[in-house]
Amino acid sequence: MLEQAFNGLVSGSFYALLALGLAVIFGMLGVVNFAHGAFYMLGAFGAFVLLDSFGVNFWVALVAVPVVLGLAGIALERLFIRRLAPLDPLYNFLLTFGLALILQDVVKRQYGVQSQPYPRPMGGTIDLGLFTYPAYQVFVLAVSLVVCAAVWLVLTRTRVGMIVRASTERPELTRALGIDVARWVTPVFGFGIALAAFAGVLAAPMRAVNPLMGADLIITVFAVVVIGGLGSVFGSVAAGFAVGLASALGNLYVPALSQTLVFILMAAVLLWRPAGLFGREEAL
Repeated sequence: MLEQAFNGLVSGSFYALLALGLAVIFGMLGVVNFAHGAFYMLGAFGAFVLLDSFGVNFWVALVAVPVVLGLAGIALERLFIRRLAPLDPLYNFLLTFGLALILQDVVKRQYGVQSQPYPRPMGGTIDLGLFTYPAYQVFVLAVSLVVCAAVWLVLTRTRVGMIVRASTERPELTRALGIDVARWVTPVFGFGIALAAFAGVLAAPMRAVNPLMGADLIITVFAVVVIGGLGSVFGSVAAGFAVGLASALGNLYVPALSQTLVFILMAAVLLWRPAGLFGREEAL
């Protein structure tokens, strides 16, 4: 049971990183970024291409790929998202949905639908006392916790972070206080995309690197964000790890519901608290 719970926390690492980026983007822009899963997929493929074509190892890719895709996210926001921002949010949803399909098809055309292999950057196991566990999975969990904690510290302990957090969770109130929220939109969007790419690079040695890997995950991540509370940074991270843990234990005890458990949880949370566990009515 403990090992299965640890599996759930590792899966929750990916949910938390992706949900963190989604929550920040939604909170500040009011955009449901359906292309988030596609950038997660591009992160994994970026690591694969760097290794396969240029011999660049995992550790360099873990830094380089999120930076490059974060810059691509900045360009996307400047060229397209910003132009549609004054219109109904549905337009940006359709834009990001179409972009996700385009990115998937471009990768499919180049690499097909077969999964691409990616070697693990570290082998062996680590003795955790009651059981041993693959070293790379322990690294994934540890680095995800560190990244989420670092982002939280920046958001809560620095002036820039407090402005971004306020703009994310209560944009209208922040504008009323005279802060130019629009100034922070572009870098925050790029940062959210970089987090998705970072999760994709981490996933490459563990999961099948294929064009549909983001589409298979993004619906669950949306459910995680809803459970945590739309626009709530802390709620999205906490819900990510909680959903990963619940799914793993559900797979152990009620396997018939393992694929739908997250949506059952989402429905239960929305019935009890429509704004999500840590959300506010203003964020909806």
